[in-house]
Amino acid sequence: MPRKFRPQGTDNVLADLGFEDAEELSAKAALAVKLNDLIQRRGLSQTEAARITGMTQPKISQVRRYKLQNISLERLMQALVSLDQEVEIVVRRASRSRAAGITVAA
Repeated sequence: MPRKFRPQGTDNVLADLGFEDAEELSAKAALAVKLNDLIQRRGLSQTEAARITGMTQPKISQVRRYKLQNISLERLMQALVSLDQEVEIVVRRASRSRAAGITVAA
């Protein structure tokens, strides 16, 4: 039985699916996961979360549903800071074992 060709995947499923802005979408998703976790753990309503973060309730609703097209990385980071989180951005030279790109660990 012949083997089927299986293209090599990456660590970024969005890139594998052909999204041009895969790195940004992945970064936004990681920040949104953390933001949603904090909102849930604190038992905040969308209205309360909006008041604390300075976002509107509809924007919080979008984050809760991972509809992140109209929300910037900066806005997500500011929302996390509003919820007493430290957001750190580190820039370093890419190495041979680690390709250039954007990675978010939340």
